[in-house]
Amino acid sequence: MTKDKVTGTLVFAVITAALGSFQFGYDIGVINAPQEVIISHYEYVLGIPLEDRKAINNYTINSTNDLPTIPYLRDSTPTSLAEEETTTSTSLITMLWSLSVSSFAVGGMIASFFGGWLGDQLGRIKAMLVANVLSLAGALLMGFSKLGPSHILIISGRSISGLYCGLISGLVPMYIGEIAPTTLRGALGTLHQLAIVTGILISQIVGLNFILGSHEQWHILLGLSALPAILQSLLLLFCPESPRYLYIKLDEEVKAKKSLKRLRGSDDVTKDITEMRKEKEEASSEQKVSIIQLFTNSSYRQSIIVALMLHMAQQFSGINAIFYYSTSIFQTAGISQPVYATIGVGAVNMVFTAISVFLVEKTGRRSLFLIGMSGMFVCAIFMSVGLILLNKLAWMSYVSMVAIFLFVSFFEIGPGPIPWFMVAEFFSQGPRPAALAIAAFSNWTCNFIVALCFQYIAKFCGPYVFFLFAGVVLAFTLFTFFKVPETKGKSFEEIAAEFRKKSGSAQAPKAAVEMEFLGASETV
Repeated sequence: MTKDKVTGTLVFAVITAALGSFQFGYDIGVINAPQEVIISHYEYVLGIPLEDRKAINNYTINSTNDLPTIPYLRDSTPTSLAEEETTTSTSLITMLWSLSVSSFAVGGMIASFFGGWLGDQLGRIKAMLVANVLSLAGALLMGFSKLGPSHILIISGRSISGLYCGLISGLVPMYIGEIAPTTLRGALGTLHQLAIVTGILISQIVGLNFILGSHEQWHILLGLSALPAILQSLLLLFCPESPRYLYIKLDEEVKAKKSLKRLRGSDDVTKDITEMRKEKEEASSEQKVSIIQLFTNSSYRQSIIVALMLHMAQQFSGINAIFYYSTSIFQTAGISQPVYATIGVGAVNMVFTAISVFLVEKTGRRSLFLIGMSGMFVCAIFMSVGLILLNKLAWMSYVSMVAIFLFVSFFEIGPGPIPWFMVAEFFSQGPRPAALAIAAFSNWTCNFIVALCFQYIAKFCGPYVFFLFAGVVLAFTLFTFFKVPETKGKSFEEIAAEFRKKSGSAQAPKAAVEMEFLGASETV
């Protein structure tokens, strides 16, 4: 087999799996556009008087232009009992809104540990089908949230949707990585991220006030993720099971060959079977590795720390602050129609993720990650400068806006897609499930921290908030430069040697299997 070809079955299976990632993206972005409509409904449900509602978020009923601004623009020093009550109401609404956004990440944190385990127990296809039950449950709770205590139903629904997305964030990259030919592994790996950002963009478009983001229809918008869940469930019935799972986990060589023939469009699958046989032999001689062993065993320690840092860099860069609160940020920057600017961010997001699909196999993972992080550092500084000087120079609103667009572009070139599949490339069959689980958990934990804390950090730091993110991005850029090896086109053995070189250790790990397949340093 000279060159790996893209077959119809492979495309069908990858697109079907990526529908899960699409739901993930939809759930991330859907809460953003109708923010002021949902907040006003919370106030109505909680019985907050109309005068207090106006004081809380400057929101006028039936207005399509006024949006709540980031809290630091308001002076909320209470001067009377009435104002104290308003301040209490403001705090309650801020807390409920933060929970509505961040409860999603709590579900993700919990479920991220179980994606790999569920995939091993049921198989990749059945695991994705089971996960869709959670997606439907979360969508139904949110879809009917207008009929009951909306804040409770939305927070519950988003928690359950988060459980689904936590499972999917492990299952989809695993399935795509296992069915993809070696030469297309990186490019197809980025499709997980491309589907996520497509979901974000679609959620922002259908969340427009005149589509589904209105007072009458916002609950339909939140429940709409049920549609891709149903569609994916139907299409999964026609997808081939992962040949790697069939051969390595179940020892079903005949079924694995049948699956491979469908995926490769050829009767000659000797190359893939030989590769899997070798991997299975190594896996059987390589013990399963627990999460604790990843940190205590010096052979794995360097690799897992680098893996975690890549995921922390992705989340703490400030990107989710923009995804979750972009409408508020654009309002603060003086944009008259912030919702459309937010959709613009989603579109830029999608375009540059598509570009990264083609760049990742040509340029290399580490190079793209560094280019992306360096660009984000510069953009974060310009973002803050624009917000600080906004009152003095009106045109600074455009500086902030351009900086946000470029920030998102640089994110999707490198830090967005790369950590998810780079971690899988650091580890062989034995430690990989544990490594992917802890990496996904750290990603979701950081996501939760940003989602919950950003409004409070914005209130405390004011327009200087993105200077904070710039400092974080700079620190992670330096770490990547000195500690992260290039993995493009390299075997586990070569990556192991790179880790030893980066850490200044010439000593190979004691076990031959570890030397060949994983590698790390004796010192961190």
